[in-house]
Amino acid sequence: MILITGGSGSGKSAFAEQMACSLHESCNRGNLIYLATMEAYGEEGAQRVRRHRKLRAGKGFLTIEKTSHLQELMFKQTDTVLLECVSNLTANEMFTKERFVPEVCDKVTEQIGTITKQCKNLVVVTNDVFGDGTDYSRETVIYMEQLGKINCELAKKAEKIYEVVYGIPICVFDADDTPDNRTDEG
Repeated sequence: MILITGGSGSGKSAFAEQMACSLHESCNRGNLIYLATMEAYGEEGAQRVRRHRKLRAGKGFLTIEKTSHLQELMFKQTDTVLLECVSNLTANEMFTKERFVPEVCDKVTEQIGTITKQCKNLVVVTNDVFGDGTDYSRETVIYMEQLGKINCELAKKAEKIYEVVYGIPICVFDADDTPDNRTDEG
C-alpha cells in the first residue's frame, strides 16, 4: 500500500494517478482500477467529479463508484487499485442518511485492509484536514479525529507514504529505505 496525503488542492490526486499508472505498467497485467468514494452533492460536488474524470481520461482506468462498504468489492491479485479518497469514505460511513456514526476508524481501516489483501498494488489518497484552525461543529471535530486515527492506522501499514505540497510529492516514509520503527502508538 502506498499512502498519499496533502491538503485540498495540493496535487495529491494527480500524483496518485501517476503512481497507480506507473505501478500498473510495471506489473504489465491486471486491471487499473479507480475506486471513487465521493458522494457528489450539489453542483460543487458534480464539478469535482467532472474534474477528476477529466484528469484520468485516457489513462486506462476502470472506474468503480462505491461510497461505502468497500469490503463488498472483489479484486484480482494482479489488479492495481487507486482509492480516492479516505476522507470521503470516512464521511460517508459517519454521516449516513439514518444517523451519525461517531466511531468508524476500525470499520474504514478494515475495508481498506480487505482491498490490500486482494490486489497487487493499492494507492490510497487521504486528506490533511487539520491545517486551517477554524472552529467546527461537534460532529465535524469527531470526523476530523476519526480521519486522523484512520490515517495513522493506514500509515502503520503503508510501504510508502507521500505528502504532496504545492504539487510537489515528498516521500516521508519508505519501508525499503527505513528500518521499521513504527509502533502501535503511531
